[in-house]
Amino acid sequence: MCRHEARNLLYFNNTAQPAVMLGEMNAAGWEVKLAQGVGDARRIMEDCAPRVAVAQLDDRHEAVESSVQQLFCTSRQTEWVALLPKSCIDSGRIRQVISDVFHDFHTLPVMPDRVLATLGHAYGMAEVKRKVAIEQMGTGDEDEMVGSSPQMLDFFKSIRKAASVDAPVLITGESGTGKELAALAIHERSARAGRPFVAVNCGALPGGLIQSELFGHEKGAFTGAIQRKVGRIESADSGTIFLDEIGDLPFELQANLLRFLQERTIERVGGTGKIGVDVRVIAATHVDMETAVAEGRFREDLYYRLNVLRLKAPSLREREGDIELLARYFFTRFAHEKRPNVRGFSAEALRVMTSYTWRGNVRELINRIRRAMVMCENRLIGPADLGLDRRQGPRRVITLETARKAAEKGAIHQALMQHRNNLSEAARELGVSRVTLYRLIEKYGLASRLRHSSEAA
Repeated sequence: MCRHEARNLLYFNNTAQPAVMLGEMNAAGWEVKLAQGVGDARRIMEDCAPRVAVAQLDDRHEAVESSVQQLFCTSRQTEWVALLPKSCIDSGRIRQVISDVFHDFHTLPVMPDRVLATLGHAYGMAEVKRKVAIEQMGTGDEDEMVGSSPQMLDFFKSIRKAASVDAPVLITGESGTGKELAALAIHERSARAGRPFVAVNCGALPGGLIQSELFGHEKGAFTGAIQRKVGRIESADSGTIFLDEIGDLPFELQANLLRFLQERTIERVGGTGKIGVDVRVIAATHVDMETAVAEGRFREDLYYRLNVLRLKAPSLREREGDIELLARYFFTRFAHEKRPNVRGFSAEALRVMTSYTWRGNVRELINRIRRAMVMCENRLIGPADLGLDRRQGPRRVITLETARKAAEKGAIHQALMQHRNNLSEAARELGVSRVTLYRLIEKYGLASRLRHSSEAA
């Protein structure tokens, strides 16, 4: 049994020699857990979640066999420190592992004071990474929707309001902005949470099958209907039906959907009886619905039935300061896919990502990051790894004055977020007075963040 409040330390001894410095480590306040094999090490990692681990290695070939390498590479929340003979540094394989995944190393015989200092630094670094991960995860309180910009804070607030009632919702926004995640967030915070959430992409279903998919069919209703089928709407009974890309629903089927919204009943294809269904409808589209109605492509009466509560998912280029936050979040989320040597993003990559116009929004950002994590051969992902070389793709051109204001606003926003909107602590970190900070908050329109914080509290 591990004491989680103690400074737990995993000591993985992969040699035939006794473990070194156990007495000094215990005396320095470390709760040392000794592991003689990979299985022991994994059990300790699961039970104790140590922030720091020591690996004692020798120059045997099997010292870094595949299972040992996997242990080092998959324990992402732990900072590793190696203790090894000087001859190990001559092994290219061991050098590569240490370079890729270790915080530091010491050659034998070790100097205890230096090792203890390294362990303390490693623990501090692990704590910093852990807190950053918690802060980044904590900003996405709406079902993995991550963001701390004023635009996303407003969107989160709208989601919570929509979840408190049972009226139809229409979510608009560009492709890739997370409309389905928003619909799921509404469902999971509503009185229907725990009931079915059924998503249907109206633009992906073949035209001849949409009616059967939505409303179901009876046996023998058409060729190939060998048994009764319950439709998507009926399967969502007591829960929520999410109609994605509703703007692409064929005009001839819109009347059937309107009838369902008016009467709360459906008829299966080939059936004669009406079936009562209790579902909440959330629809989403990237189509300009007003234009579609004006051009006769979408029924006006159906549009008004769906458009009771309207939410707009902000595009990525509208979300001030969120791109770097999202990049780091998705790097952590998909860390199991990356090459062992990849540690994060270069400053140039972050700058290019911030200036790039994301036509594919968050979906494009995720795809580029995942590809870069696999293909990057350096420690830090660069613009070329993301396919966002400075000479390629559309970019936002900004003046130096605009860049300066954006940097100042970003620094204030970050300080407020890190100190949970405590003005005194944020002002102290920024090196300004509390009065000056409040004036800058008003100047950059960040007062809404403070209001959101007080409302959430």
